[in-house]
Amino acid sequence: MRRLERVRPAFVSVTYGAGGTSQDRTVRVTARIADETSLTPLAHLTCVGQSVRDLRQVVGHYAASGVRNVLALRGDPPGDVRAAWAPHPDGLDHAEDLVRMVRALGDFTVGVAAFPDVHPDSPDLDHDVEVLVRKADAGASFAITQMVFDADTYLRLRDRVAARRDLPVTPGLMPVTNVRQIQRMSELMGTPLPPGVVQRLEAVKDDPAAVREVGVQIATELGRRMLDEGAPGLHFITMNRSTATLEVHENLGL
Repeated sequence: MRRLERVRPAFVSVTYGAGGTSQDRTVRVTARIADETSLTPLAHLTCVGQSVRDLRQVVGHYAASGVRNVLALRGDPPGDVRAAWAPHPDGLDHAEDLVRMVRALGDFTVGVAAFPDVHPDSPDLDHDVEVLVRKADAGASFAITQMVFDADTYLRLRDRVAARRDLPVTPGLMPVTNVRQIQRMSELMGTPLPPGVVQRLEAVKDDPAAVREVGVQIATELGRRMLDEGAPGLHFITMNRSTATLEVHENLGL
């Protein structure tokens, strides 16, 4: 956290674990960031396994810690992220409902997720754009995408949303440092890895240092292209490791 603090990011997001696990830890860590650092924490909040009452309590904990920025997500089904979604009996069914609830509870800035490669449960891009518009109508003021490995898919989504709403969409950028990890994340998120990216990583997969170098190169190229095309910023997916992210940050002259 201290290393990241030096480059003054606009915010630091703190995620739940896969399937909604580690929620209590997320709340504690987010509160510590607000209390002990100069960083602005963006707290994740999902609908997974929680009643509306539970969700309100979590938001109350965030507010009591001085956290006023929330990323509102439906979240993945617990246990198997590719299983059919089923809401808590007393909970919420969609991220737009969660956005509306958080905004009603106080002076919060609320962000939402976006999916350049189309949400796994979505029939097509048109539906995804419509969902983002509804989230904006509910009170979301910005969106962050899943990890981007094809700049064109991000730009297509961004432009389609911009034609409907003034909703900044920031691309997610993950410097690859481990081939198996990125393959697993790609499967979990439903984010396809472009053949060109796969070929570059496969060519060096038996050399960890080379994988890391290529991963930083790919992230730098993507970041530069998206910034040149007018992306409002970059949301680095660090996986709790800052070194590769800081290298890309330096490469881009941010």
